[in-house]
Amino acid sequence: MFQVSGLTNDNYMKKLILTFCLLPTVYPVKSLLFHRAYCIMIKLVSLVLISILASVSFAQKTKKIEIINANTLEYDEDILGKDVKKLSGNVIFKHDEVLIYCDSAYFYSSQNNFDAFSNVHINKDGTIHLYSDLLKYQGNIKLAEVRDNVKLIDNEMTLTTEFLDFNLKDDIFYYYNGGKIIDSENNLKSKQGYYYSETKEYFFKDSVVLINPDYTMFSDTLRYNTVTEIAYFFGPTKIIKDSNFIYCENGWYNTISDISQYNKNAYLKNKEQILKGDSLYYDRGQGLGKAFSNVELVDSVENIILKGNYGVYYEQPERSMLTGDALFISITDGDSLFLHADTLNSKYDTSGTYKILKAFNKVKLFKSNLQGKCDSLVYSFKDSVIQMHNEPILWSDENQITAEYIEIHTKNNKIDYLEIQNYAFIISQEDTIRFNQIKGKDMVAYFKDEELYKIDVNGNSQSIYFPKDQEDLIGVNISESSDMVIYIKDSEIDKILFITNPDAALYPLDHLPKKDLELKDFQWLEHYRPKDKQDVFIWLAP
Repeated sequence: MFQVSGLTNDNYMKKLILTFCLLPTVYPVKSLLFHRAYCIMIKLVSLVLISILASVSFAQKTKKIEIINANTLEYDEDILGKDVKKLSGNVIFKHDEVLIYCDSAYFYSSQNNFDAFSNVHINKDGTIHLYSDLLKYQGNIKLAEVRDNVKLIDNEMTLTTEFLDFNLKDDIFYYYNGGKIIDSENNLKSKQGYYYSETKEYFFKDSVVLINPDYTMFSDTLRYNTVTEIAYFFGPTKIIKDSNFIYCENGWYNTISDISQYNKNAYLKNKEQILKGDSLYYDRGQGLGKAFSNVELVDSVENIILKGNYGVYYEQPERSMLTGDALFISITDGDSLFLHADTLNSKYDTSGTYKILKAFNKVKLFKSNLQGKCDSLVYSFKDSVIQMHNEPILWSDENQITAEYIEIHTKNNKIDYLEIQNYAFIISQEDTIRFNQIKGKDMVAYFKDEELYKIDVNGNSQSIYFPKDQEDLIGVNISESSDMVIYIKDSEIDKILFITNPDAALYPLDHLPKKDLELKDFQWLEHYRPKDKQDVFIWLAP
């Protein structure tokens, strides 16, 4: 940098320009001729100054490569060319703060370039060490084109490849034909890669593989920070571990904390279950997964699916919770059970041997031959028993079943029998104004081939039904007994056996007033009945 009168060249030029600009104020313009001459002079001086500043700026930014050492130096313009020097033996170049070593080199001084051969070593700031067999270095743009047996060491990270370009100005490395990186815990390779030394960040593209002692990651595009050890992935990505498998198309993974976020077509799979969602959060250390929007948990062992808009899943002990349009599906051939509630919880019992599903608030269920409604429900996978609590209602074919508590016992994915406890009431509609009714303290309803065929009524048994001759009603039968057994055929009462203290009478069809044709607490609740699986999401207030 040159100086004029103690000023730097930049300050000198500024002062010179300022002097010309202020000239008319110091020496007032007295004629048009002088004014024109002054304007021409300003233009000429400006062009000269711009040219000088540009050349000075280029000289400041572009420093010449220095030869620090060489055992021999050859210079023959006829053989090597103009301004070409051949250096051999313990060759050392210096460019700014970078030292470059090699066995031999051709130095093109006018171009500020050199080609280096054998045992090439670039040392930048004592922190970055780059080794190779060949190097083409362009000093004006500070670009090192490194080839063959390339090894880059930056603190705890080592990069190996056959083809590497190093932008020393911005501390950027990049390769295009495959590279491999090893740090304290991770081993990563890809076909293309960029490394930003200043921020310690990598960008990898095409066939990216990250191998960690605990898992292996495959991705299309990956950004990885060697300081934070957080990997960001874009495009189809797979993370494989002994106990589970993760897929997504966008997300991040903190390799230190084992916390990750997966987006776009994301799912987590273990030996028995698959957890899906628009977005998945996973804490591997705690075995905790969270899913957001379009959540789906598939259990291949129990043959069930849980759906919702928000889900939480714990691996040990295994349990899950879903809310937001939560739906439980028990898969059977041709006739699955659909159950909705505000909240669904799934977990193992205290012994850890079988699963329990709990449904809370606004529970509705649908199966082709069984529908239901209650406030809360428990489903035990041990014996396939469904417990319905708080104003439960069941519909089976033509029958409406109510009580304070109902248990559904299944066998081979089919209804075996129902336990109907406390104020048990069964109603079926005969016509628009007449209803068959059975009432008692408790009942047990038995099914064969999923058809109701027998009902045991225990305690305070009452019934109203309309017997038929062929298709014609012949009257109304009203009966009471301590206990009774009712047989059903073709969804209609076929016969009644009175066990103790019977009192029964058959009345003409229109003999009794309407109020006597309904047992106490009679309610026909057909409007609550789900007609298809979508109706389980519809809840009508009482």
